[in-house]
Amino acid sequence: MGSKLKAHLALIGTNIFFAINFTAVKYLFNGSYIKPFGLNFIRILITSILLWVLYFFKRNKVRIDKQDFLRLLICALTGIVINQLLFIKGLSMTYSIHASLLMLTTPILIIIIAAIMLKEGITFNKTMGLLLGVSGATILIANRQNSGNGNSVLLGDTLIILNAVSYSFYFIMVKPLMKKYESLTVVRILFTMGLFIAMPFCWKEFNAIPWANYSYKEYEILGLIVLGGTFFAYLFNVYGIKHLGPSVSGSYIYSQPIFATAIAIFFLGETLEWYKFVAGLLIFSGVYLANKIPKDV
Repeated sequence: MGSKLKAHLALIGTNIFFAINFTAVKYLFNGSYIKPFGLNFIRILITSILLWVLYFFKRNKVRIDKQDFLRLLICALTGIVINQLLFIKGLSMTYSIHASLLMLTTPILIIIIAAIMLKEGITFNKTMGLLLGVSGATILIANRQNSGNGNSVLLGDTLIILNAVSYSFYFIMVKPLMKKYESLTVVRILFTMGLFIAMPFCWKEFNAIPWANYSYKEYEILGLIVLGGTFFAYLFNVYGIKHLGPSVSGSYIYSQPIFATAIAIFFLGETLEWYKFVAGLLIFSGVYLANKIPKDV
């Protein structure tokens, strides 16, 4: 099997893991097996440990320049702490399908924030893409239903969007670090910083986890979220980027809502109402337009 085919399979695996996360996380929340910040602390803690285990096996020591520590701290805040805490908390309050669709606004937000921070030009396609994406997100939020698996949907959807904003800042800020250092080195440092920053916010809910109520099923689901949806998903994504490039790898995000919707309908009993379909179509179209490279006239 060629490296490119392996890379494509790895990226499919990554996005299936992410899609499963939406439903697996909701299962633990709905059953009161864990609270959002407690789960997030476990994700950051276990991933940090595993990344350090990889480091000790690989033993490639890299010296980090002092001038990069502030950027690393900002990336840890936006990409590990704020991003993940907002996502987990938001997902606990809204529907899995809403969250998976709203996450598609990330590529649009990256383009807009890059235009502001990096002075990149705003084209007609990018403007129309933004408008379509915002329209889709607005439809999802306006048609919220505070019932079933979606508790406080408006606030949950808002937190998911703020999570996407935070990740967009992270994506832009981390690029120079990824070019300068090995990606695993950067992420190991970010997760380690994020672990200590997140601990004061997460410790109370982590300490309150009712482990006595867990059966093998709950431990398996928790392991799937932490290992599959966090650690291995990241490693697969890095492998895909290495062999296919960031553009091809990034395009696989469009498959997440498809997988997540099917899983949520089957396991959580969520429904695909007309407004979710229309909102998804608008967001997909917005992402496509915003990332479309205009042809030379």
